[in-house]
Formats: sequence, structure tokens, C-alpha cells
Amino acid sequence: METNNNSEKSILHPRNLHRARYDFEKLISNCPELKVYVSVNKHQIETIDFSNPLAVKTLNKALLQTYYDIQNWDIPKNYLCPPIPGRADYIHYIADLLAETNNGQIPEGNAVLGLDIGTGSNLIYPILGNSIYNWSFVATDIEKKAIENCSKIIEANPKLIDAISLQQQTEPRFIFKNIIIPEDRFTFTMCNPPFHASAEEANKSTSRKVSNLNPKEKRNTNPVLNFGGQNAELWCNGGEIGFVTQMIYESAKYTSQCLWFTTLVSKRENLSSIYKTLKKVNAVSVKTIDMAQGQKNSRIVAWTFLSEAEQKKWFI
Repeated sequence: METNNNSEKSILHPRNLHRARYDFEKLISNCPELKVYVSVNKHQIETIDFSNPLAVKTLNKALLQTYYDIQNWDIPKNYLCPPIPGRADYIHYIADLLAETNNGQIPEGNAVLGLDIGTGSNLIYPILGNSIYNWSFVATDIEKKAIENCSKIIEANPKLIDAISLQQQTEPRFIFKNIIIPEDRFTFTMCNPPFHASAEEANKSTSRKVSNLNPKEKRNTNPVLNFGGQNAELWCNGGEIGFVTQMIYESAKYTSQCLWFTTLVSKRENLSSIYKTLKKVNAVSVKTIDMAQGQKNSRIVAWTFLSEAEQKKWFI
């Protein structure tokens, strides 16, 4: 079992700080409140109960404090609590993508501007992108409460104040409209779209996840997902494919204002439809980057409307 744990972690990005097993002694020294959630499992390995939302949230707080210099981070009850190792992978793979059009060098510093679509209440991608590469971000969400919590996180961590700006999307049927304005020039966009097409589908998925984490929860008819999630975070009409399709069509209206548009795609069967839509809007280059964390496989789809020559000029 121990070997398996290590091999799962090793498929994280080479620069990911979380490839090794969690150092709970170090984490607890930075975040003492984590201690009550840590126990030794039957394999004599320190761990937490990943089916316990409070344990997962406190682990996140400890990781952010220990590795990313975020001293104050919290989210409201029942909001999505992201697994940080996987979120960091998305940031690292974007860095590699940008390096391809920057003579092999990862561009760092606040001149690199990312747009995080659907940042949720956790603000995790902008936090990681700023902490790791010193990038700047605009973070958006359709939920006022989510934006308000992100604002609290920024105010509680002064280093984020000049690096991250927030904007509520007041028309939920749009993704980039109202957000990208004529003078904007984004280096990349990123998004973790809602996976499911309905609340019922999201609840079924939640039940399966909780059952896998804790078999005793199998008969629970109203499960609480360990990572939480509000409706807008988990599902939308049309599900993942509907959301990404809308994103692609809208991106075609901002062809010169963004170097790379990117999104996570969790369902491999959606890829062929996504590629067809990208062909329809005349994307110049499309890349698919496979990612894997533990037993979950996902991928990033990235596209640009800029020629190779225009891409190379972006960082000049």
C-alpha cells in the first residue's frame, strides 16, 4: 500500500511541491489546529479522514500556510474546498505552455495576467499562481457570496491586494462577456468548469465519492461531499460540454486579447465535440495536456487564435 501511495503522487507535475507524502509534523507546526484531524491508519501512515469536510479544509489551510505564505484562508460552509496538489498542477502546466512561446523560459512576474473563470469562494488558482510564479490575476464568479469571501481572503493577505482583482459575472449565461474589456490583454484564461448537467447528477456523483472515501456512508441519502460545492460550482445546464462549448464560442470574440485560452476537461468523451467546436471557430493551435492525480484523470485543453509569430511577440 505504501508503494502505491508514492506512485500515485509521483504522477504529479515534476515541480509540484506535493509529490511526496504530506509532512504532518511540519504542517501541524505551522497550523496547530490540524493536529486533531491527524491519525495513523492501518498501514501505520499518518493521514486525515478525507470524508470529513473540516479535516480537508484544515489540511488546505495548513498547506497554504506552509508552502504558499498564505496566513489567513477560509471558505464558507458547503463551498468547494479544492485539493491543492491537483490545483497546483494546472498552474505548473500553464507555466510550461507559456514557456513554449517564450524561448523555453517560464515567464514570471506581475506582467503575466491570468483570468480565472469561476474562482469560487476559495480563490485557489490565483493564490497558487501568484505564490509560485508571482503572476497577476482577475478572478470571476457568478455568486456574490463567493466574491465576497475571496475579498476577505485578499484583505487578510496583504501580498495579494495588488496581485488579484475580483469581478462578479452578473449575467450567468455569459463567460467572457462583461469581463474582458477592450483594453484587457490576458496571457491566459483558466477554468475548472461545472462537471454535471443537473443537481441530481451532481448528488449521485457526490454519493459515489463519499462511499469510496468512507464505506460506512454508503446508505446516506443526503451526503456532504468532502470538498463541498455549491450548485454553480458543481453543475450547469448542458454540463461540462455545454459550458466549454459556450466558452469556446465566446473566446472567438476576443482573439487578439488573450494568448492562450484554457480549461480543464474531466470527461474524455467530451473531447471530440470540443475539437470540432474549436475547428469551427478557426482556432490556430489546440493543445491537450493530460493530468492525473491519484485515481482521477483529467486534462487541460488550450487554444489560441494567434499565429506562431504573434505568439512569440507576446512576451517582447
